[in-house]
Amino acid sequence: MNKKQKRTLARIVVALVLFAIIYPLPLEDWFGSPMGLYVEFALFLVPYLIAGYDVLLKAARNIGHGQIFDENFLMSVATIGAFALVLFPDSDPHMAEGAAVMLFYQVGELFQSYAVGKSRKSIADMMDIAPDYANVMREGELVQVDPYEVAVGDEIVVKPGERVPLDGVVLDGTSQLDTAALTGESVPRHVEAGAEVISGCVNMTGVLTVRVSKPFGESTVSRILELVENASEKKARTENFITRFARYYTPAVVIIAVLLAIVPPLFFGQSWSDWVQRGLIFLVVSCPCALVISVPLSFFGGIGGASRLGILVKGSNYLEALGDTETVVFDKTGTLTDGTFSVVAVHPEADVDPDLILSIAAHAEAYSDHPIALSVKEAYSGQIDRARIADVEEKGGHGVRATIDERVVLVGNDKLMAEGGVDYHDCSLTGTILHVSLGGEYIGHIVIADVVKEDAAQAIADLHAAGVKRTVMLTGDRKEVAAAVAEQLGIDEYRAQLLPQDKVSEVEKLLAEATGKGKLAFVGDGINDAPVLTRADIGIAMGAMGSDAAIEAADIVLMDDRPTNIAKAIHVARKTMRIVRQNIVFALAVKFLVLILAAVGVANMWLAVFADVGVAVLAILNAMRAMNVKKD
Repeated sequence: MNKKQKRTLARIVVALVLFAIIYPLPLEDWFGSPMGLYVEFALFLVPYLIAGYDVLLKAARNIGHGQIFDENFLMSVATIGAFALVLFPDSDPHMAEGAAVMLFYQVGELFQSYAVGKSRKSIADMMDIAPDYANVMREGELVQVDPYEVAVGDEIVVKPGERVPLDGVVLDGTSQLDTAALTGESVPRHVEAGAEVISGCVNMTGVLTVRVSKPFGESTVSRILELVENASEKKARTENFITRFARYYTPAVVIIAVLLAIVPPLFFGQSWSDWVQRGLIFLVVSCPCALVISVPLSFFGGIGGASRLGILVKGSNYLEALGDTETVVFDKTGTLTDGTFSVVAVHPEADVDPDLILSIAAHAEAYSDHPIALSVKEAYSGQIDRARIADVEEKGGHGVRATIDERVVLVGNDKLMAEGGVDYHDCSLTGTILHVSLGGEYIGHIVIADVVKEDAAQAIADLHAAGVKRTVMLTGDRKEVAAAVAEQLGIDEYRAQLLPQDKVSEVEKLLAEATGKGKLAFVGDGINDAPVLTRADIGIAMGAMGSDAAIEAADIVLMDDRPTNIAKAIHVARKTMRIVRQNIVFALAVKFLVLILAAVGVANMWLAVFADVGVAVLAILNAMRAMNVKKD
């Protein structure tokens, strides 16, 4: 609890004690009538002003700024009106109710402030990942500099207990990294020379020397902070509806309350005190704070709860859409699989040396950083002589064409072979088949396999258990590979041998097949996935090792690359939406019931207090449940 909340609590406690002392006093017996009434007025005015002076000031200030119809105005008019009933001798005194309304309204505001603070803290934990400095060697001494001053290629030193300030590659040292603030993962990650490290992690054991690979403005920690800071700006349809609802609802109920107070006495000779009291009760009940507080708080809590699991949601509109997800579409490589390819077989044609196939393929792929190219180069034991290579041409989704030793080489899939007029043949093994031709002659193929992520099958099972009707996998791989992976993981459908642009058209088709308000989520990690992530209803990027373009295009980022977090994100979204709907139905039902009772004269001011403050407090407590998430 912060200082402001403590001061408010102290005021409430003082006002509550004074109220409790004054309420049972037999002032009428002590001072007679009407003096007892005036003494009661003066005494109850003290706790009223202690508890609510700031509400009166805010109402006056807002009126001066042209913002009349808000909860401060409603509370001020209703409570001042309750005290003003002392001017009607035939009415029962209502100073106690007026003071109580203000007192309990402030209790509700304190609950709201505490709930927002608690939710902000869960997001603030994420914000604490920002490093204060970086250690750089200058003139033989280690000095602390602002992370923004460190350039790409500079070497920094990260001591035990310090936060990694920038993304980079470990040059020297071994250590354990605490990644909990980023990924929600409690198990430390081992790093050594050659390992990539991302900013925001805490170095736990050894000293690390790291070569910086990105400037601070483009680092993982900067991207995360930007996502979190902008999340509150993107409001859900439900939030926007509540805002519009309150904009029209509040003036309407004020007008109704005024008409209720003056029309029956003015035109039908009814009692002024009775109908003014009904109008005031109507005003207290009508205050929409239960809705305007609890609905945004529910979304805020949901986003905060998701961040504790290492799931970054860029706005409550995406959380709302995720709750309606009925189709989840996956890219295969790097999303359902590790993306760590390895050569599992080399099948040469007759009288062809297998090493020749690897040599030709490795030289053709010499300039490529594609995972398949890297696996071929890793499998080749010899040295790559770049002087032998010329005219390298990447064929997107097909392979590579190059000239090696002045002979044309094609390395790629069956489409590339067909395009080059090369007579190839298929392979019985399951995996990515890299056909190789030299000078127009087919010399054999290389079989490359990608490892399925250990939690991928569980992720698909969790999605089906969560109510997702359809799971689809898109891949550029052959049908045999796609079929094997889909069967292994329990995926409903797959589309194989797709070029990057084909993925967009496939998602377009799936979107056209969506039913009702059902949404489609696409999960990907590569730069080629950015257009699809943007086109889907919800784009989900595998963040920790995903490309910058994919993270920028996505609506939701999974920081630890675990597919099982998709079902967790959907669970958080659906829980949040359940809480939002519960609060809307509960608040409106109670309010409309008591409004009707107030209009017909059945409800008293105490019931009005419950209908306003009581409902708001219960709605806020319910909204706070959105923050509670279970970590595995």
